[in-house]
Amino acid sequence: MNLNGYPPILLDLIRRLSKLPGLGEKSATRIAMHLLRASDEETFALARSIQQMKSRIHACTRCFHFTDAEICSICADPNRDTGELCVVETTADLLALEQSGAFKGRYHVLQGVLAPLDAVGPDDIRIRELLRRLDEENIRELIIATNPSNEGEATAHYLVKLLKDRALRISRIAYGIPMGGDLKYIDRITLERALKGRLAFD
Repeated sequence: MNLNGYPPILLDLIRRLSKLPGLGEKSATRIAMHLLRASDEETFALARSIQQMKSRIHACTRCFHFTDAEICSICADPNRDTGELCVVETTADLLALEQSGAFKGRYHVLQGVLAPLDAVGPDDIRIRELLRRLDEENIRELIIATNPSNEGEATAHYLVKLLKDRALRISRIAYGIPMGGDLKYIDRITLERALKGRLAFD
């Protein structure tokens, strides 16, 4: 896309917007033009929101989800099941589980996964903090909900091995056939896990 003729300030905004995930130069240009035509109130409110997000949002001191308080709303909720702790890779994974409405316990966000090829080891993610929570909180079950990637699987296996001597139920979220899926299009590994994780009819 030819950006010749754009004022330098507008060109700088377009280039910064185009670095955002999912935005190319054309989308960034449309957003920049919208902001240029929008009212001062709308654009300044957006700028304030971005500034406040950067200055006030931080990791929860307990679970490492995002919050603007010392602990997040999930950790502070007295109605959550304190005996179930679900381990996830990222806050995005936590939010996906929350939106499902299927889990009523609490979370621990690792903020990454083990990735030896990228020099990411146990000390680089929130495993030490997880162990401390298991010592301090009355956790009955640890649910490992890392993603079904090589790194996610390696992280899950590492946690199981690390915690095998604890008086703690350790479970792993099941993987299987998606609702509406067609068996002939499902990959071999997913089919294998679906068979291994099969459940009896009640």
